[in-house]
Order: sequence, then structure tokens, then C-alpha cells
Amino acid sequence: MVTEERLDELLTRLRLTAIRDQLDSLLDEAARAQMTLREALLFLAEREVTRRDARRIQMGMKLARFPYVRTLEGFDFEAQPSVDPGQIRDLASGRWVGHAQALLLLGPPGVGKTHLAVALGREAVERGYSVLFLTAAALMGQLMKAYTDGHLEEKLMQLSKPKLLIIDELGYLPLEPAAAHLFFQLVARRYERSSILITSNRPVGEWGQVFGDAVAATAILDRLLHHSQVITIRGDSYRLRDKRRSGLLQKPADSTVATPEGR
Repeated sequence: MVTEERLDELLTRLRLTAIRDQLDSLLDEAARAQMTLREALLFLAEREVTRRDARRIQMGMKLARFPYVRTLEGFDFEAQPSVDPGQIRDLASGRWVGHAQALLLLGPPGVGKTHLAVALGREAVERGYSVLFLTAAALMGQLMKAYTDGHLEEKLMQLSKPKLLIIDELGYLPLEPAAAHLFFQLVARRYERSSILITSNRPVGEWGQVFGDAVAATAILDRLLHHSQVITIRGDSYRLRDKRRSGLLQKPADSTVATPEGR
């Protein structure tokens, strides 16, 4: 009994809680498999790492504040032929996050931009990167409040910590007059240090209108596009597709969004 208590104490101090909590069943399994001492030690270590990874991912998903669960497996690539599955699989590796690059997902409403943003964010969490998801409206609201309250520096520091910051729905709602300058400070703070993923229904050529300041928009894009990938999704809205099939709505004549070069 003393030995068991001492072992439990040492496993707790070493934070080997997976081994501690399942010790009897793990030792029984190792015995049934007739593992050598070295094999049993490897087996125990693997179980500990597996639980830690699961807890890390669970906590990372919670801190990311994703609005819902979306996966790459659930994305309908056949319905959006303008999206290259190979490029998305490469992005899922997380290398672009490790290299502090930006990713812009552009396209009309309903084509899957947010789905891809959440799915790629979840992939980044699983690969050990910290992620934070915010709508553009929520982000600008936080920045404006921090600026008004005199805490802008603290807020910028907080928003600079996640390795990947996802900003969803830029351009859908009008921004405050000071928004462009606050957004620029955030982009400049993260430039070449950590990644930003932005979804927008507006091509980058219209971001001067989005921010109401062409000069600030140019400065923002200068940093975002320096090390970046831009994916423009041309396609029909998932949400309206069934309505159009039933004849309730007609497909718009042109549902494309221009590329950064204006094509």
C-alpha cells in the first residue's frame, strides 16, 4: 500500500496523470501482451502523450472561440470548382501559419469562406498553434472600445498573442471612421510575426471603400499581401442553392468576385 501511494504521489508530481489514472488497467494490458519492460514503458508514455494531445486540442478549440464545428472533410469541393483541393490540403498542414503568412478568402456570401476559415483554424489547433476567431464587427468593436477607454496597447498585445488570428466577414458591415487606423495597427503588430486569415465578400481593390480610407487600406494590404495566399471563390451560395433549384430565386448573372489583379 505504501508503494502504491508513493507511486501515485510521484506520478502526480511528474504530471503523468494519464498513467496515474489508468495505471492498473494499463499494467494489466501490458502484462497480457507480454511486453518487455522497455515496451511497457513506451506503451505508458504513448498513452500519456495521447491524453495530453487530446486535452491540448480540446483547450485550443475552446480558446479559439469557433462559432461552430466545420471540417475540411465536410467542404463540398465539387460544388465549388474554383477551390483547389490540393491548395487547401497544403494549407491544412499549417506551414503557412508557422511561416507567419496571411491568407485571404474572398467571394460572395454563402460560398464557404467561413467554413474553410473554421476548418483551417481547427487544423492549426491540432498542429499545436494557438488560434482566435473573431468577426470583423466584433474585432473592430473591441479595438474601438479599447481606444476609447485608453487601453488600446493592451488590446493590441492581447490580439497579437494567437499564432493565427481569423477575422471573418470583413466588408459586410460599415466600419467606424477610425477603424482603418486601428486595423492597420493590428496588422502592423502581427506583420511577419504571426498569421492572419481574413474572409471578405469584397475584392481587395474595394477595401478602400470598406475602410473609408484608401491610404490606410493600401498600407494594410501592403503588409497583408507581402507574404500571403489569396483564394477567390467563384460559385453559387450554398444557402440559396436549394431555393434556386426550386425556382424561388434566379441565379445572378455574375456571382464572381474579382481577383486582387482585377481579373
